[in-house]
Amino acid sequence: MEAADAVVLGASFDTVAENKVFAEAEQFPFRLLADTDRSVGRRYDVLYPPDDEYADYARRVAYLIDPEGTIRRSYDVTDVEGFAGMVLADLDALRSGAP
Repeated sequence: MEAADAVVLGASFDTVAENKVFAEAEQFPFRLLADTDRSVGRRYDVLYPPDDEYADYARRVAYLIDPEGTIRRSYDVTDVEGFAGMVLADLDALRSGAP
């Protein structure tokens, strides 16, 4: 992703300390944001169950956001096989002028 000049961020409802332990254990190559008040989850409509401000879970969704902040694609991330390849292909398509 870095070679494609893309920034990857993750968000979870866990604390900074919990995210740090998880990211180190899983060897995540990207930063995780601590959304402990669920404000990001609400904005991106990923709370599960929906409309529950105290939801314990977020649907696993990824967004491709352009430099202007527009969501260009969304992905249901229940199966990570091939996910990076899909995102890179979409990045290439968008850079080529595809809608």
